[in-house]
Amino acid sequence: MTIREILSTSKTVAVVGLSSRKFRASYGVSQYMQDQGYRVIPVNPNEREVLGEKSYGTLEEVPEKIDIVNIFRRSDQVMPIVESAIRIGARAVWMQEDVINEEAAAKARAAGLFVVMDTCILKEHRVMLFED
Repeated sequence: MTIREILSTSKTVAVVGLSSRKFRASYGVSQYMQDQGYRVIPVNPNEREVLGEKSYGTLEEVPEKIDIVNIFRRSDQVMPIVESAIRIGARAVWMQEDVINEEAAAKARAAGLFVVMDTCILKEHRVMLFED
């Protein structure tokens, strides 16, 4: 699978660490993805609602199928998120720029998930659009 394939076949993106603060990268990136037609689901126990969507405390609490788990957390906090992504049957784990955890990436790949690390989903989506 390629980045292009996962982006073009996915509909639902759970964003772990999505903040309601508009100056945060997680907000701007998620708003862009929402504008592009993706269903964005906030996963942040400190938020009630972000971008008009109910926020959940954990991935396991989300009542619908998640295609991509987009991670806006520190690298040392990634492993439990990846383990949750595996448990819920997500198709992909996407670690944003500067989020690098090789051990968690290997675990996700071993479970059959597509993994993107240290890469911005917004930038990759824009590249895909301009290639068409």
